[in-house]
This record gives sequence, structure tokens and C-alpha cells, in this order.
Amino acid sequence: MLAGDPNDKPKRSFWLRLRNYFITGIIVVAPISLTIYLVSLIINLIDDKILPLFPERYNPETYLPFAVPGIGVLIFVFVLTLIGWLTTGLVGRTVVRVGENLLDRMPIVRSIYSALKQIFETVFSHNSRAFRDVVLIPYPREGCWALGFATGTTKGEVQDVIRDEVVNVFLPTTPNPTSGFLLFLPRKDVIFLKMTVEQGIKLVISGGVIAPEVLAEGQQNGRNGDPKAPQSSKG
Repeated sequence: MLAGDPNDKPKRSFWLRLRNYFITGIIVVAPISLTIYLVSLIINLIDDKILPLFPERYNPETYLPFAVPGIGVLIFVFVLTLIGWLTTGLVGRTVVRVGENLLDRMPIVRSIYSALKQIFETVFSHNSRAFRDVVLIPYPREGCWALGFATGTTKGEVQDVIRDEVVNVFLPTTPNPTSGFLLFLPRKDVIFLKMTVEQGIKLVISGGVIAPEVLAEGQQNGRNGDPKAPQSSKG
């Protein structure tokens, strides 16, 4: 058997280091580039929709030799804040009530509006704990664990027909967490985690590649990530 060329090893080592440098460059540059691209895309989209609604004499770009990105976003945020301030008063609440009464008379529109209003009030309410708890649940079988988001305590007919106290859990799919399943699980089977919803979403999207720091802390405390370890339940 012929001996290998001793010069091959340095060459392979050089190309290996070069490949590692290239991959490292992608890891560093890709997230920054995609973030800048997505943010600029959203800003330009809002600007294109908002700025044409205003007369040219009120548009700062009319008097400047260059475009100023983000003006439409600032106007949009200001208008939303102004509407929120107006609707807190008596006149604003009256206008909203009249508008809702008109929508209630439209068979299809009232169902869509009612569902969307309830969702937004639930998600953005300061007193709501919707989508604020990350949980572990036994799914799809006992001994197999899945990451989900607790959306509240079950109420109404669903809770009435179940003996145990039940928790609403949204089970997201990977890598798209916007789709998934709504599960009703006994509270004793739900393990509440300390990680934030943002960390949980990152864990789902990455398929488990991006592990939150709270998991590493749990392992350092001797729990070794055992979902059966005692934890304090919330709410």
C-alpha cells in the first residue's frame, strides 16, 4: 500500500480552516443581514401605504433631496396612539359603541369582528396571562414531552364535563409556531417552565438547536433537564 503524500495533510488542514472560516462568516453575517432586510421591508411596506394618504405639502420628503425611511412608521404609531387616547374619553367610547352596533347588524362581518376583537383583547390585555407561560406536556404519548404555551385556565362547557382542573395549551408546530393544536390538559400534567415566551418560540423555530439559558441553569442545579423534577406551578 502506497504511503500518502506528506504534503496532503497541510493542504487538507488549510482547506478545512478556510471552510470553517467561511461557515463562521455565514453564521455571523446571515442573522444580521436577514434582520436588517426584514426590518427595512416592514418599514418600506408601511411607508408605501401611509405616505400616499397625506398631501405632498405635509410630506417631508417633498422638501428633502433624499428619501427618509420610517416617516410612515412614525405617523402610523402616532395615529394609533392618538386613536387610543381619544377612545378613552366619553366621546371616543360613544363613537366606538356606535360603530360596533353597526357591525353587529352585519351577519358575517360581526362574527369576524367579534372573534378578532376577543383575540386582540386577550393577547394585549395587561391583566391577561395569555401566551405568557411556556409549559411541558406529555405529547403525543406518556414519556414523550412537547413544548407548548399555556393560554389560560379552561372555562365553560369544556371544564364542566372534565373532572380535573384543565389548562388551555397551544401546541405549536416546528418550524412554524403560528400553526398548531389547541389541547385541554389537566393542570397536574402540565409543567410550567421559567423560560420566556420568546425563548420558547426560538426553541421551537430552531428545532431545539437554540437552547435557552434557563435550561442550562436547570442542568447546573442537578436537575439534568428532567421534566419530572419538582417545579412550582403558576396561576
